[in-house]
Amino acid sequence: MEIDKAIRECDDGRLKTKYNNAIYVIKRALALYSVQEVALSFNGGKDSTVLLHLLRAGCFLHEAEENNLRGDAADGGKTFPIRTIYFESPSAFPEINSFTYEAAATYNIQMDIIRLDFKSGLEALLKANPIRAIFLGVRIGDPTAVGQEQFSPSSPGWPPFMRVNPILDWSYRDVWAFLLVCKVQYCSLYDQGYTSIGSIHDTVRNALLCIRNSDNSEEKFKPAYLLADGRLERAGRVKKNPSSVCGKLSSISNGGKMENLNSGSMLTASIISVGDEILFGTVEDKLGSMLCKKLHSIGWAVSRVAVTRNDIDSVAEEVERRKSTDDMVLIFGGIGPLHSDVTVAGVAKAFGVRMAPDEEFEEHLRHLIGEKCSGDKNEMALLPEGITELLHHEQLPVPLIKCHNVIILTATNVVELDRQWDCLIELAKSNGILVLMDPFVSKCFATTLSDVEVAQPLSKLCAQFPDLYIGGYRRSREGPVVITFEGKDLSRIEAASQSLCQKFHAGAFSEIE
Repeated sequence: MEIDKAIRECDDGRLKTKYNNAIYVIKRALALYSVQEVALSFNGGKDSTVLLHLLRAGCFLHEAEENNLRGDAADGGKTFPIRTIYFESPSAFPEINSFTYEAAATYNIQMDIIRLDFKSGLEALLKANPIRAIFLGVRIGDPTAVGQEQFSPSSPGWPPFMRVNPILDWSYRDVWAFLLVCKVQYCSLYDQGYTSIGSIHDTVRNALLCIRNSDNSEEKFKPAYLLADGRLERAGRVKKNPSSVCGKLSSISNGGKMENLNSGSMLTASIISVGDEILFGTVEDKLGSMLCKKLHSIGWAVSRVAVTRNDIDSVAEEVERRKSTDDMVLIFGGIGPLHSDVTVAGVAKAFGVRMAPDEEFEEHLRHLIGEKCSGDKNEMALLPEGITELLHHEQLPVPLIKCHNVIILTATNVVELDRQWDCLIELAKSNGILVLMDPFVSKCFATTLSDVEVAQPLSKLCAQFPDLYIGGYRRSREGPVVITFEGKDLSRIEAASQSLCQKFHAGAFSEIE
């Protein structure tokens, strides 16, 4: 069989391992179910194409074993024996439809065309046929992959069948290595800069593959297999609300709603520091205050800075609270191979997913610490399953970890945090992982007036300028009162500060640089 022969003769040891594991799953499924009881869900995409050819090889090898034949026996050009389902949609790319029908003709596939939605189509299909298992091209990282195993029963409310996922643990790199090594045809859209194909309404070319001429007059795109970081394969999917990180766009200032003078909404972030050493007073947390300044510099309001114990449940509880109330959560501390490093596991628990091996992340770890990447260090490559995106930058030895609206920073000091933040901002400019807005501006005044004297005028200013943060604090109990004005509009800050000064005699307030 040409697929099996191509893999056996290639030099890619990782691909061989992935292939052998997938073939084992396929053979196991064919041992559990008859050919009449299984089906392939084919959609013309790259993952589905890989699965088609794995099934061709798997069926051949299974039949060869059944008949006690040699593994390199000829195909004989037989019809593909597994029932194949194609859900035809009016919103599919014409190229996807064309490729699907060409593949059916090329490989003698008897294809059932279904023009209903996926759930209704499955119900009708399973009612009319004795199908007990369906092969799916699901990979970890897909939105539907959360909680799935290589053999997973269908979800509650769906018609009963076994989902068989032979390429569940395959990466973007593995998919393209297989397609290129085996020299099989794939949809032409992947040569035009598309890396993940949905419908015509939610799919564009991946901007990371764009090549511009020197005069910027024409855009060209590299093929999908040249995407450097496979974690960014879905960067070509159109987001419904790109200006929102998680749809929660509110903030509190002066006890009321703060208006965003930049885009009509205020984005808020919370900062979580993980470490018993901070709670014990052994270490001073300098990173939290530094992150507050950096977030304000890109127009984000910080709603909370929290310190939590090195404990999975404590981390999970804090992350779960903050991820639903803030647009973004930045968390640091508790990252590494020590027994007390539990941050990543806590994030996984907050999202209700398990920890699973991530081969791409493990490769980065091996590059960093060599073959010592075993034991506890190897467990560092366990990441939240199905929700993890690796934020790779050439200045970072190991990518940052992003799980939906939670970003896990690995910095342990201000120098490392500075470098990671700069990389994060560069990534934000290229792929929009972080919304960059007008920075906050501020003015500070010092006065020797008593608290009682300034309290009532400040309260009136808060009502008069609800779009500003107006606060007061003392650097020492005997020292002067410091009045702060902060917001997005410098003219509003000037007006508020002038209004305050007009209520008192000249020289009552002095501006602090």
